[in-house]
Amino acid sequence: MSPKKQTVVVEQWVKAAPAQVYYAFTNATALREWLCDVATVLPRPGGRMYLWWEGDFFSSGSYVSLTPNQALTFIWAGRSNPGPTQVTVTLTEQDGGALVRLLQEVPLGKKWEGQAEMYQGHWRGSLLNLASVLETGLDRRITQRPMLGIMVGEFNSQVAARLGVPVTQGIRLDGTMEGLGAHAAGLQQNDVIVAVDGKTITSDFASLHSVIQGKQAGDVVEVAFYRGVEQKTVAMRLGGRPIPNISFDPTVFVETLRPRYAEDLAALQACFAGVAESEASFIPAPGEWSAKQIMAHLILGERGFTAYVSDVIGGHERWADDYGGNVLAQIQALLSVYPTLPELLDQFQKAQAEALAFISLWPPEFAARKGSYWRMAYGLMLGETHTHAHLEQIRAAIAAAIAANKNP
Repeated sequence: MSPKKQTVVVEQWVKAAPAQVYYAFTNATALREWLCDVATVLPRPGGRMYLWWEGDFFSSGSYVSLTPNQALTFIWAGRSNPGPTQVTVTLTEQDGGALVRLLQEVPLGKKWEGQAEMYQGHWRGSLLNLASVLETGLDRRITQRPMLGIMVGEFNSQVAARLGVPVTQGIRLDGTMEGLGAHAAGLQQNDVIVAVDGKTITSDFASLHSVIQGKQAGDVVEVAFYRGVEQKTVAMRLGGRPIPNISFDPTVFVETLRPRYAEDLAALQACFAGVAESEASFIPAPGEWSAKQIMAHLILGERGFTAYVSDVIGGHERWADDYGGNVLAQIQALLSVYPTLPELLDQFQKAQAEALAFISLWPPEFAARKGSYWRMAYGLMLGETHTHAHLEQIRAAIAAAIAANKNP
C-alpha cells in the first residue's frame, strides 16, 4: 500500500537549553522574535496558535499536545495552504545544547504538489533564525534587511490637512538618519512617502516592509512622496543595517547609553535657554503642539518605555493592532501638574534617570532571553533618539511664538 502522506523533517542544533527552545515555541513574544510578525498563543492542548506575517499570510492553528521542555505538537493551517497539517517538534539535549527536530506530515495528491518542498524551505530558514536569536539575540530578518534610514511619524487626515498633503495614506517622516539613503536623497521631515518602485505605500508601515522585502543593501529604488501639495520622485539607495555591539551585561550596556541621554538633556536645555513661559506655551497652528506639549510628550515617552520593557521582561508583551496616537488629554494632564519649563525639564531629567536605572537593573533571566534583550537594546542604540527627532519641532514652535510676538 502506497503512503498517503509525505514527511518533512528538519533538524537544527541550537546552543541553548531545551527549556529556552520550548519557550520559543510557546510564548507569543518569543515567536515574534524568530518566526512571525504577530502571534497570540495559549500553550495548552486545544489552545490557540495564531501566527501572522507581513504580506497577510497567517496560520490559524492550535496546540495538540505539549510535554514541557521536551516536545510539542500543533496544527498548522496556513492561509494559502490546501488544508491543515500537523507539526511535531522534539527537543533533545545534545553537546551542551538542544537538537531541534521538526516533523510535518503533508498529504499526497494534486493540490498538495510542491507543498512539502515549500514547508522544508520555510522551516529550514526559520530554524536557522531560531538558532541565531537564541544564541546571539540577532533576528536575521532584521539584520539582513536593508533600510531607508527614516523615522516614522503619525499620519492621518488631520495631519494631511495641516501639511497641505492631498492624500491621507502614506508614511510621514519625522526625520531621516544621516549617512543613509533617505537623507542622501534629500527627504525631509513631514515628507509623505506614497510609493516605492511603483508600489503603493499605505499608512501601515508593513506596506513599506513588503515592498523592500527581498532587496539588498546597495539596491536603488524609486521613491514617490509628497512635500506639501507637490509630488516628487527620487532615486534612493538602500543602506546596510548598522549592527551595534551590544553587551548582555546591563551594567555595561547602560554606560553606552548614558552619553546619548546626557546629550539629549543638554540639547533640550539649550533649546529653552532664555525662552519665556508664554513662548513655550504658544501653539503655532491648529493641530500643532506647543514646545511645552512636546516636552510632555517626551516625558511620557520615557515613562512609556519603562512600562513597555517591563511587559517584555515579564514575558507578556502587550500588542496593539496599530499605534493609538498621542492622547492630548494625557499631555494636558501632565502640564497641569508640571506647568513651567523648569518643572518640565526636571521631570524629563528624572524620567531619563529612571530609565537608565531600570536598564542597569534588567534581570539576568532577561539577558538570558537574548532575542528579547537584543531587540530592546537594539531599539535604544539605533539611529537618532526620540528626543533628538523632536528638537527641530521644539525650535520651530518657539520660533513661531517669537514671530507672533513681533507681529501681533
